Amino acid sequence: MEFLKFIFYGIIQGLTEFIPVSSTAHLKIISLLFGIDDPGSSLSAIIQIGSVFAIFWYFRKSIFKFNNTNSRNLRYSFLINKLYKSIFIGTIPIVFFGGIIILFLPVFSDSFLRSNLSIALISILMSLIMLFADTATNKSINLNNHKYLNSLYIGIAQAFAILPGVSRSGATISIALLSGWNRKDAAKFSFFLGIPAILLAAIVEFFRSLNQFSIFPFLPLCVGLITTFFSSLLAIDFCIKYVSSNGLKIFIYYRLAFGILILLNL
Repeated sequence: MEFLKFIFYGIIQGLTEFIPVSSTAHLKIISLLFGIDDPGSSLSAIIQIGSVFAIFWYFRKSIFKFNNTNSRNLRYSFLINKLYKSIFIGTIPIVFFGGIIILFLPVFSDSFLRSNLSIALISILMSLIMLFADTATNKSINLNNHKYLNSLYIGIAQAFAILPGVSRSGATISIALLSGWNRKDAAKFSFFLGIPAILLAAIVEFFRSLNQFSIFPFLPLCVGLITTFFSSLLAIDFCIKYVSSNGLKIFIYYRLAFGILILLNL
């Protein structure tokens, strides 16, 4: 049963981390729906490491291509360096706000904000924000011509994903679209920006729960990480292809329905 439970956690985490529906909310709500223990913030963050590996694997050619033998590749190298700086700038807000929460709000993960009511209300609010983002008309900004200020705005949006139910990808893609990014590159930058954010969250939660780490069964946890990796690959591929051509519509309807169903079952 432990293996099945961690496979379940891995599937839910991987499929919902990169589509804009909130993996934290789904891990909690769907677990309760199936009568499985809520994995909690610590286990949720650790399992997310599988999602980070999935990003690296999916974009491995873009991330690790450093061949500077001609002018075209020199230009490519410049763009990669710009992307790294943008990711660094975009990560600052979540490190800042996350640090404040760790230092001054140690019980944040067990507060009202993780309650079903809070998750439902935030999900409905996010569906409205995503609706406005999806109707944005100016889509001229991309990974090549974006400014570092654009990265900061998206990073601030990512910081709000500390709240369960917000959805890191939902917040970052929405703000990118509202700022004028094209859909495909908005989704890509959201995934790139997630690498340090998810990894840092996992590392912090690992050390915070080090004294209780023995309660996590090692082999089932490994199976959960592998499951998260493969389900994340599917989610990344689907999200890029779907958002590029169809926008956020299906996720808007889903998030609205998800929030309403939770409210009806309180």
